[in-house]
Amino acid sequence: MTEQNDGGFSFQDKRRIDPETGEVREQAAAPGPAPDEFEQIVEGLVVDGAGTETDAQVAELTADLQRVHAEYANYRRRVERDRETVKDLAVGAAVAELLPVLDDIGRAREHGDLEGAFKSVAEALVATVARMGLETYGVAGDPFDPTLHEAISHTHSAEVQGPTCIQVFQPGYRYAGKVLRAAIVAVADPE
Repeated sequence: MTEQNDGGFSFQDKRRIDPETGEVREQAAAPGPAPDEFEQIVEGLVVDGAGTETDAQVAELTADLQRVHAEYANYRRRVERDRETVKDLAVGAAVAELLPVLDDIGRAREHGDLEGAFKSVAEALVATVARMGLETYGVAGDPFDPTLHEAISHTHSAEVQGPTCIQVFQPGYRYAGKVLRAAIVAVADPE
């Protein structure tokens, strides 16, 4: 049922039950191709009876789906890697702020001032940062590596085979493979 008014507006009443009589209306044909038109469309897609055009479309859509799936998998891996990097940077920055405290604890241990309740707190702090992944390096006798050590003194010695750290003034610290602070050392070269 179509109604028009003077303004050119029209509408079609698609209600199943006629509001005036209360009877069920016959269903109008659904929009779209008629069944025989549909068969002609399908036959148009089938070339030589083998469906090669349809197969090509399916193959193209499958390739698109595989590409999208691979892009999503790469995205997930990249996001996870970035998340780990951000976590490592945050923990590294927090631990780097504790390095002066760890230096003070080391000096107190060397002078014998680390005892009593302070000793247990200091040991707990050192153990906690070690569990978090902070590595201390730099002891006398280590081969000198300019990427890990900062030399502030240089001598020659017959007792060494190559550049060697003979004294450590301040230990170095690494976190997640990144040097937070280089060890400050005295270096001896062979004579």
